[in-house]
Amino acid sequence: MDLASIRIITHDVDRLVRFYEALTGTLAARPAPVFAEFRTAGGTLAIASTATVAILGDDALKPGSNDTIIVEFLVTDVDAEFARLHEMIEDIVLVPTTMPWGNRSTLFRDPDGNLVNLFSRPAP
Repeated sequence: MDLASIRIITHDVDRLVRFYEALTGTLAARPAPVFAEFRTAGGTLAIASTATVAILGDDALKPGSNDTIIVEFLVTDVDAEFARLHEMIEDIVLVPTTMPWGNRSTLFRDPDGNLVNLFSRPAP
């Protein structure tokens, strides 16, 4: 079994796609206006409109209410990425910090309030 993707359901696909395009420096694949994907070697981050999950009912998903998931990106230089992105980030949770286990991390929220972690691992 392989993890295929993590999908964020949102009321505003275009806004979230613009954010993640700026974050990753990659254009999203947009097979439909209600769906986008950022494909990487390690998995896919998908962004989809509430319309894509309407069959699940009104209470199945609540966009903008995530309090348990962190979307994580492995980067080479956390401090450089933080400096590049600082102006576009509205909610910084943690400035670049070396964690007790050695990772260097910065955490912030995307426009829907989802927590994003950019991190690098310590040199071996």
